[in-house]
Amino acid sequence: MIAIIDYGVGNLGSVKNALDYLGFKSVITNDKDVILNASKVILPGVGAFGDAMNEFNRRGFKEVIFKLMEKNTPILGICVGMQMLFERSYEYGVHEGLGILKGNVIKFEGNYKIPEIGWNEIEVNDNSLLLKGLDKKYVYFVHSYHVDESAYATSYAFYAGVRYPASIRYKNVYATQFHPEKSGEVGLKILKNFGEL
Repeated sequence: MIAIIDYGVGNLGSVKNALDYLGFKSVITNDKDVILNASKVILPGVGAFGDAMNEFNRRGFKEVIFKLMEKNTPILGICVGMQMLFERSYEYGVHEGLGILKGNVIKFEGNYKIPEIGWNEIEVNDNSLLLKGLDKKYVYFVHSYHVDESAYATSYAFYAGVRYPASIRYKNVYATQFHPEKSGEVGLKILKNFGEL
């Protein structure tokens, strides 16, 4: 069973629909016991980083994530769910993240259309099971902020003059800045790969 964490923020229905289509059993839940006993966990995120972290912490999910890491349960962060894994974000102030990974979430700067909305190519730079065979494929992004850099980047994208991490992997934690549930066949392949870990 794949648990999709419901903390009041995120594209929950679309993620579940994609998993249903692929034949994976999943549940949208805010029950900590269900999450801790799931075979895999998805941390979605939509909207502002600060609001997402406030709700996440208020509901006591920070401790749950660290317990899942101790148990080596595969976790997939999506969009803001990826950004939350890092130390801090500078979106409308300074907000502390989970601090699992070193790095900051910063805004695209310059004379560009922001947010980045739409399809963009990813450059896969490792043999991650999640992205195997998907180098130079196009996926769907919706974001104004990006991770500045990460030693754990598994792919990169280029937008607004910046090459930034499009996905990461650290131990049992995987994450994508883009939305696999909105990325057509490529996104379904990524979710299938995650479900089969």
